[in-house]
Amino acid sequence: MPPTAAFLFSPPFCYFKQMKARKKKYIIGIDEVGRGALAGPVVVAAVCLPANLRISQKKLGTLKDSKKLSPKMRKLWTEYFKSVKKISYKVAGVHPRAIERINISQAANRAASRASDRLIDSLGLPPDNFKIFLDGGLFIKNGEEYGAKTVIKGDEKITAVKAASIIAKVRRDKYMEKLSRKHPAYGFEVHKGYGTRAHMNAIRKYGPSEVHRLTFLRFSRKLQDKS
Repeated sequence: MPPTAAFLFSPPFCYFKQMKARKKKYIIGIDEVGRGALAGPVVVAAVCLPANLRISQKKLGTLKDSKKLSPKMRKLWTEYFKSVKKISYKVAGVHPRAIERINISQAANRAASRASDRLIDSLGLPPDNFKIFLDGGLFIKNGEEYGAKTVIKGDEKITAVKAASIIAKVRRDKYMEKLSRKHPAYGFEVHKGYGTRAHMNAIRKYGPSEVHRLTFLRFSRKLQDKS
């Protein structure tokens, strides 16, 4: 168990009944994107919703984990979140050189802590007003102070975590598209830094750029050599 002392659990678990029983006014959901990419940052979003808020948008359909939505739908959901005054969020990232120094798990947790700290500071609420849920694998510093819980497949079960997964994905995709203009040879605007065949071929041809994760590249090459 990491020193954050958050709790890891899987269903069945009645999250919202527990929230009601403890009279928490807000739910904070935290999720990351970019953990397995070969290039670019790992990005984390922290989203705060009122505990009694129902997210309903007929035009957008059912709110889902970002991986189950098209890029267009993710952008539309993000615009919706921005338009609802009761929804607040903050985003943080950790870039490749730091990922190389401290490893991807610690980098993701660092980004999660930064995003949650920024959100909590902006809300100005005491800890007993909200409950924090993180998607599986993520932990935050001082998590015990907030009773933070890490939930396996939280991005499929908890509304605030679903929203965080979408916002983080849209933010990172936009950043990778920006990087593609600086490094056009790699096709970042298409694969967003993940290890597609086209991406690996570009790395072989041009070598890694300053935004590639060198330790990830060495590991990917070893896997390919074995296959």
